[in-house]
Amino acid sequence: MTFKSESSSVPTIVLNDGNVIPALGFGVWQVPDAESRAAVATALEVGYRSIDTAAIYGNERGTGQAIAESGLPREEIYVTTKLWNDDQGYDSTLRAFDASMERLGLEYLDLYVIHWQCVDKGKYVDTFRAFQKLKADKRVRSIGVSNFSIPTLEKLIDAVGETPAVNQIELHPLLTQTALREFHLAHGIATEAWSPLGSGRALGNETIGALATELGKTPAQAIIRWQLQLGNVVIPKSVTPERIRSNFDVLGFELTPEQMQTISGLDAGVRTGPDPDQFGS
Repeated sequence: MTFKSESSSVPTIVLNDGNVIPALGFGVWQVPDAESRAAVATALEVGYRSIDTAAIYGNERGTGQAIAESGLPREEIYVTTKLWNDDQGYDSTLRAFDASMERLGLEYLDLYVIHWQCVDKGKYVDTFRAFQKLKADKRVRSIGVSNFSIPTLEKLIDAVGETPAVNQIELHPLLTQTALREFHLAHGIATEAWSPLGSGRALGNETIGALATELGKTPAQAIIRWQLQLGNVVIPKSVTPERIRSNFDVLGFELTPEQMQTISGLDAGVRTGPDPDQFGS
């Protein structure tokens, strides 16, 4: 099946290395490999042009098949994958990258990300140096991190002399990550939100429900729009075609400053995933 490029209206963010990432992408966390092929195919048909996967998700192969079968030029699709914790370290990172690329069936990657900081392992600096080699060899266009805290980011930047292009973090109305986002802004790091709907918890919030009704939108659409207007990269996931389409239909309206503040004011410091300072060590 061949899809037309329908994503020209998706806002983009210029990264600190000069490359450009779509602000709205499609994530495949918790999507089984057998289902990822159909889900990614639907996302590309709808108009998504950024696909986010990871080695630990176990669905790089299905994701790659959907990309190959889409008929879209490779340069029109922004592909991200992530290095898992057990593969951190210089040589092991290079091997893991090769394995991910084989599963994806790609010649190059748009963004490669360290999945968790794993501070106690003490390998994130060597891992990022391997990322720098992959970038120098033009196998990866941009290199970033995920679930990194401010102290770890500072240590990494000091050690390698380069600032990650992206930090992908849990971020939703119940966990707005204000201090970390301000650090990112000051250092030219793009904020990418995983679990942007709070793993569904934010969808049932009465305040968001009332705001969505006022807008004539779904709670998910209101939250995704909030993410975009904050300046975040956002990667909602679903395996339901209707929801995949609905989550993309967020480009024709805007939240007022008051509506933005209403959603931001729901911050309660509530995580749905692990604390990066305690996970993966």
